[in-house]
Amino acid sequence: MFLIFDFFLLVISFYLLARICDKYFVESLDKIAHKLKMSSDMAGATLMAAGSSAPELFVAIIALLKPGGHEDIGTGTIVGSALFNILVIVGASAVAIKKTILSWQPVVRDTVFYSFSIIMLILAFRDGRVDFMEALMFVGLYAIYLVAVAKWRKILPYKDIGNMVKGIEKEIKKSEKKKWHKITRPLDWAMDKLFPPAKHYYLVFLTSIAFIMAISWVLVESAVSISNAFGIPEAIIALTVLAAGTSIPDLISSIIVAKQGRGDMAISNAIGSNIFDILFGLGVPWLIVLSFSNKSVFVSTENLLTSVILLFATVIIVFFLLLARKWKIGHKAGYFLIILYIFYLAWAISRVI
Repeated sequence: MFLIFDFFLLVISFYLLARICDKYFVESLDKIAHKLKMSSDMAGATLMAAGSSAPELFVAIIALLKPGGHEDIGTGTIVGSALFNILVIVGASAVAIKKTILSWQPVVRDTVFYSFSIIMLILAFRDGRVDFMEALMFVGLYAIYLVAVAKWRKILPYKDIGNMVKGIEKEIKKSEKKKWHKITRPLDWAMDKLFPPAKHYYLVFLTSIAFIMAISWVLVESAVSISNAFGIPEAIIALTVLAAGTSIPDLISSIIVAKQGRGDMAISNAIGSNIFDILFGLGVPWLIVLSFSNKSVFVSTENLLTSVILLFATVIIVFFLLLARKWKIGHKAGYFLIILYIFYLAWAISRVI
């Protein structure tokens, strides 16, 4: 009975995360970006990435702070989410569009930083523990990435892909007219009553964070409960179920804008979110914990290291796939990436059967 309730909580939590991130969190970040006069590139690399990756970030923080050694839930969610983003989101976006030619300049930039992020992750995981200096290097590399985003257009000029935050939010609102939203109308009504008016966007931003933290806590507790009930390692639950669930906002928004012919925006959102996930989503929680403790953060190398290595392999595959096709991506490439993710899931599940 309790197990059914845990699965029900997971489904409701995933929907609420998607709803809060898309309607309230990203919208408030859009207004903040406009007030700060941020460029579309910088807004996408910081605010849009933070908006779509907030669930993974807070799951990582709560998993680290929860007594009993549940660090693998946070780390596994971020690593699994990165795999989901690069294979399923990029793949689904490619399937949703006829064919698009990507701007190679931002793709090269993000691929280089993403590769460095994964290499740092492999080095940090090699001994099964993360220390303060390693965590600081993660956050430091993210700061360097933001500088590169701000300066990249001057180094390698390319056409602006448009306001990522506004573009994705606008298309999501159009999709809300679909019939299936009638089923979730009570939840949507409750959210509208609990959140302050949109004009108080700083208060909306803070309220969104509070709700995301609370729902992330529910996700961690449910994952621990399901892991104990089935005897499945927490890292495997995080790498598969939690990773896919927390990436739903990214998947929905990327498919929507891809159908509108904005393939650049969809793929930039997926790769940019991965950089944020690894460098900020892991680096900041580690720094928070290690700042108040002289001990290291322990990670499960058995269940996570192989997935991180596979993650690096997927980056190489996607990059050379785009390079070989002269930065064009279409249906065949999309299906290929999705099939790769299915094989990964089969491999992950086979390890616990």
